[in-house]
Amino acid sequence: MEVDKMEENDWKYHGEGNKSLVVSHVQLSRVLRLLKYPAEDSENPPQTAEQAFRQIQNIVDFSSNVMSSLLGEKFIHSGEVVKLPLEFVRQLSIKVQHQRPAWRCDKVMDIYSGCALCLPNLTSPALHQPTHTPPLCIEIKPKCGFLPSTKHVSKDIKTKVCRFCMHQHYKVANGKWKRRSLYCPLDLFSGNRQRMHFAIRHLIEEPQNNFKIFKGGQCIYSSKEGSDDSLDMNSLLHHLRPYFLYGNNRINSHMTGKTVLNDFIQVLVNALMSGGGGGDGGEVTDRPGEGRSFCEASLFNKERIRHGSQGLPSDSVLFRILQTQMLDTLDIEGLYPLYRRLEQHLHDFPKERTRLQIDGPYNEAFLEKLQKCSTEDSVEDAAAKVHQYRVAMTAKDCSIMVALVPSGEEENDDEGLSRRLRLPAFSYSVSILDLDPKPFDSIARQLRLDQKIVSCYLRTGGALPKGSLPTLPGIFAAAERDDCTLLFHPM
Repeated sequence: MEVDKMEENDWKYHGEGNKSLVVSHVQLSRVLRLLKYPAEDSENPPQTAEQAFRQIQNIVDFSSNVMSSLLGEKFIHSGEVVKLPLEFVRQLSIKVQHQRPAWRCDKVMDIYSGCALCLPNLTSPALHQPTHTPPLCIEIKPKCGFLPSTKHVSKDIKTKVCRFCMHQHYKVANGKWKRRSLYCPLDLFSGNRQRMHFAIRHLIEEPQNNFKIFKGGQCIYSSKEGSDDSLDMNSLLHHLRPYFLYGNNRINSHMTGKTVLNDFIQVLVNALMSGGGGGDGGEVTDRPGEGRSFCEASLFNKERIRHGSQGLPSDSVLFRILQTQMLDTLDIEGLYPLYRRLEQHLHDFPKERTRLQIDGPYNEAFLEKLQKCSTEDSVEDAAAKVHQYRVAMTAKDCSIMVALVPSGEEENDDEGLSRRLRLPAFSYSVSILDLDPKPFDSIARQLRLDQKIVSCYLRTGGALPKGSLPTLPGIFAAAERDDCTLLFHPM
């Protein structure tokens, strides 16, 4: 990619989050991630080009030096900072503006610094198998997969109902989403295939910001925030069906939509349970603290678990993410007093901010600080616990990208063996995205949000307004009426 020969017509709008906008190259498997500013700052950029460069370099360093060590190098693509011609960036900003969702336009693309983060485009991976079928790519934002322990929380409900399920009530009450998602992260992180299947099924029913499907780099399935549009399950089945018309002794034209979705979910679970490169997972590790792995708001019936296998393979992506999330040992309530103490110390001794690496640099010394956390009552220890919390928050907010490339063969699957059925074989790669460092100053805001979410849940008693529960699409409703063994295959 020659930076001095950049053409805005070679790039297209790909998506955006709260802090950055992403464009993808129309031919190369590359994306550029550009910073965003509040629209009111559009005439006067809030930071210099050097500060913008440092901000993006911090993202790269945090990903490659800190998160890569904790999550596993094989899952991480840190990318590199690039300096782009300003005229190219301005033209690109004009080109993509009309494709942006209206509710994101309170912020504008940074057209002043010329800095961007260049990354591989994981929605159209360059896996080696030559195939005429475009790869599928599934993006999952799994969120927090465990419950906090009792000694650090003031409200007992937090040890019984997970943050995601409580947050759903708050989002519906505030009109961010019309319907509640029945997905529960604790089911996905359980390592029990039935619970994982159940969790992914609910992600498909109500994807919100937590689930997207791409085909050949194009998004074919997702939700729009605040929208009442119903998802087109028939369109999704139309896209997925050709990937699952292998063997299984089925007459292809009579393969039911339910079967297609079950096979799709099963392949996805296999990828999430693998070591990330298509092989078998490592040793299965039991979940720490059994009481912390079931959420009372999940609709999964515990009686359905035929075998008590709870646990994730130790080299799987979900295990690594969960371990990193659990660096949050104090919950925001237990951490906040330490944060206030540290904040006061930095107010009294501003130069300590550099020594304690509050804003980076995110290097080996930073990683060592958070890993050497002791029980001493010192400023260093408070800083280490705050660093741990920030790293855990990044792991709670990351995305998993699973790329599936059909290999044209068939594979025996653990649960397929009992049915004498075969699944189509896929080569898969698993990656983790969205690994930005969380700002030190966001901790006070986190506490306020936590209090709002919990009080909203307690006020409603966990009940939702009428019409906010998802109506099951026809295909899942049909599956529900069948014997549940069709949905939850025997292990």
